[in-house]
Amino acid sequence: MENNSTIQTGKLSIREKICYAFGDGAANIAWRGVAAFLMIYYTDVFGLSPAVVGTLMLLVRLSDGVSDVAMGAICDRTKTKYGKFRPWILWTAIPLAVILSMMFTCPDWSMTGKIAYAYTTYIVFTLVYTANNIPYGALLAVMTPDDKERTSLGSFRMVGAFGGGMLVQGLLLFLVAYFGNVNPNVNVNTIESGKKYEVVLTTPTDVSNLSFTTNNGIAKMVSPDITYETKDSTGALVVGADGKVQMKADEPTEAKSFATVANKPYHFTVEADGEEITADSFRVVDQNKGYSYAIYFLSIFLAIFLLITFFGTRERVEPPVTQKTNLVDELGDLIKNYPWIVLVFVGILYNIYNNTRQGVTLYYFTHYVHNQLLSAGYMTGLMIASIVGAMITAPLSRKFGKKNLFIGALFYSAVVNTMLYFCSPTAIVPIFCIGMLSEVGAAIFPTLFFAMLGDVADYSEYVNGRRATGLVYSAGSFATKFGGGLGSAIVGYVLAYYGYKGTDPTTIKLAVEGIRGLMSWIPSILCIFAAVGMYFYTIDQKKMDEITTELQNRRRGEGAKNAVSNDVVR
Repeated sequence: MENNSTIQTGKLSIREKICYAFGDGAANIAWRGVAAFLMIYYTDVFGLSPAVVGTLMLLVRLSDGVSDVAMGAICDRTKTKYGKFRPWILWTAIPLAVILSMMFTCPDWSMTGKIAYAYTTYIVFTLVYTANNIPYGALLAVMTPDDKERTSLGSFRMVGAFGGGMLVQGLLLFLVAYFGNVNPNVNVNTIESGKKYEVVLTTPTDVSNLSFTTNNGIAKMVSPDITYETKDSTGALVVGADGKVQMKADEPTEAKSFATVANKPYHFTVEADGEEITADSFRVVDQNKGYSYAIYFLSIFLAIFLLITFFGTRERVEPPVTQKTNLVDELGDLIKNYPWIVLVFVGILYNIYNNTRQGVTLYYFTHYVHNQLLSAGYMTGLMIASIVGAMITAPLSRKFGKKNLFIGALFYSAVVNTMLYFCSPTAIVPIFCIGMLSEVGAAIFPTLFFAMLGDVADYSEYVNGRRATGLVYSAGSFATKFGGGLGSAIVGYVLAYYGYKGTDPTTIKLAVEGIRGLMSWIPSILCIFAAVGMYFYTIDQKKMDEITTELQNRRRGEGAKNAVSNDVVR
C-alpha cells in the first residue's frame, strides 16, 4: 500500500533513496568498468590497435541516438502493475551482468574474429545498457513531483554511482592480480648489487598474455628470448627477401607483455639505479584470465544491486489522465524543448571530458608513473571526491541555483585538471591532490544533470500539456554513451598517432607525451566549452518554482475531477 503522505508532500524516505542509489551503483560497475578498463583490455590483452578500438567505440555510439529515443518511447508506453520504468530494471538485471562478462572474455580466434567479437559484444552491451539505464534515469522523475526532492534524490543517486565506480575501479586491478596469479617461479641472480641482475622466469602453464613488470618502475629489463614484429611508418609489417616478417630485438623497458610456454625459462637482464632487486620486485599476472574472472565476480554484485532498486522503489507521478500517446507529437515537443537541447549538448561535451580522463588513467599510471596498482588508489580517491561533490550539490544548488553552480563547477574542474600536465611521474601526492580536487567539481555535473532532466520533463508538460518522461531521459543515456564513445575514440586516435601498441613495449615510451595530454589539457578544453554552452540554459529556479506550483495545481484538479467521476459512476 502506497504511503499517502509521500503522494501528497513528495517527500521520500531515506530507505527508498538508498534503494534507488543502488541502481546507479550497478550501472557504474558496468559503465566505469568499461570506461576505465575496456580500452586497455582491448589493446593490451585482445591485441587490437588503438585506432581500431577508437573507431569501434565511435561507430557503435553513433547509433545510440536512435536506440535511446526508441527506448524512451517504449518506456512511456509500457504498462504493468509495477509501473512504466521499474519493470525494465528487473528485466535487464541478469542480461546486463552477462554481456558485461562476455565483453571481458577473450576468445582464441584470429584477429578478424576478435574484431568481430568485440563489435558484437559491444553493440549488445550498449543496447542492454540502454534498456536498463533510460528507465532507471526516468524513474527519478516519477518517484516524486517535488523538484527539490529530485535534487536530493539525484545526490543519493550519484553517491550510489560513485560507490559502484569505487567498487570496480578500486578493486578490479587487485582482483585481476588475484585471479590472474599463475604461481610463477622467479629466480634473481645478482651480477652487480644495486645495478645489474639476471632474472629467469618460468610459468607452470602456458599463458597467452603474461604481464611481467617491475614494481614502481624501479628497473628496466631486456630479454633475448623476446622479439617483436617490425612495422614501417604506415603500420604495415616489414617483410624480408625470404618472405618472412622481419623481427626486431627486445629493448629495455619497465614492463613486458608476452606469451609463455609452460616450464620454458625466459631470461632477462635487469638494470636498476641503486635498487636492490629480489623476486618480490616483480609483478606477474595472466591478464586474460585475471580480467575475465574479476569482471565475472563484479557482475554478480551488479545484478544484485539492480534487484534491490526494483524491489525498493515506487512510481508515483503519472502522465495527465487526458494525455493520448502520439510519438510524432512527443518528438516534436522534444525538438522544440530548448532547455533539453542545451542539456544534451552540454552533456555530450562533459562526457567526452570525463571518459577521456577515465579511459587514459590506467595508461597514465602504467606507462608514465610506472605503477599500475597505484591507479586503483587514485581512482578510489576520485570516487571519494565524487561522493563529496555529490553530497554538497543540493545545498550549493539551493544557494547559487542549478545553472550557476553547473557553470562554476565545470570551469573549476577543467582548470584544476589541466595542472596534471605539469606533474612529474614521481609527484604522487600532487597527482592525487589535483585529481581529487578536480573531481569534486566534476561530480557536481552528473548530479545536477539528471535532476535537471526531471525539470525539463516538467517544463515540457507545463508548456505542451503532455509528459514523455522516458523520451526526455533518453538524453541522459545518449549523452553518456555518445560522449563516452567520442572520449574513447579521442584516446584511441591520440595513442595511434603516437604509434602505441600495447603488446610491444618499445612503442609505448613514444606515446607518453600523448598520454600526459589526454590526462590533462586535452579533455579540459572540452569541459570549458561545456561551461560556455550552459549559459544558454533558460530554466532558472524562479521559473522552476512557477512550473512546479502550476503542475501540482493541475494534478490536484485532475484528481478532484476523477473523484467526482467515480462518485457519479457509483
